[in-house]
Amino acid sequence: MSFGDPNNPYGQQQGQPGYGYPQGQPQGQQPGYGYPQAPPVQPYDGSGFPGGPTEMPGGVKAARVMLFIIGGFQVIGAIFAALAAFGVSKAKDDPALKDDVQFQQVADWSVGAVWAVAFVILAWGVLAIVLGAKFSSGGNGIRVTAMVFGIITAVLGIYPFVIVGLVHTVLAILITVFVGKADGGAWFGRPRH
Repeated sequence: MSFGDPNNPYGQQQGQPGYGYPQGQPQGQQPGYGYPQAPPVQPYDGSGFPGGPTEMPGGVKAARVMLFIIGGFQVIGAIFAALAAFGVSKAKDDPALKDDVQFQQVADWSVGAVWAVAFVILAWGVLAIVLGAKFSSGGNGIRVTAMVFGIITAVLGIYPFVIVGLVHTVLAILITVFVGKADGGAWFGRPRH
């Protein structure tokens, strides 16, 4: 049996199928237009989950609970600030406290300023609760807002309120870390149908 010249690059080589056909496939069957079949395309968001996770990751759940805890602490703090504003307002009229030097330092605060502080504390708590509530349906904007909230809360917990803000600081750092991780990004970046 002769297979032609073995040095001819255009001739049929010994032991190989004919020109233009993949190895192992008979010459009578051709794939469509010479291209191999590709697997079906699935949505992929780069997180390892096709289409994103279907259940909230544990770190994101923990961050959500921590936001609710911070919100609760803020509401309690707003109640104490409102009671302080009420007390200072009522005590300014007490003639027995006119000579008390320590009370006069507290009485020098404007009652309106104390009410403003109470309002800011309450607003920060409401923001924490709303962010926590939006975790199940929110997108990347909620993730970024939660991270900024965590960073600002951590900084405020360190500087003006060192002892009282220690719990806030720890919770805020954990919120920022858990939301900023890859599984947090996958949760907030998942497609919503």
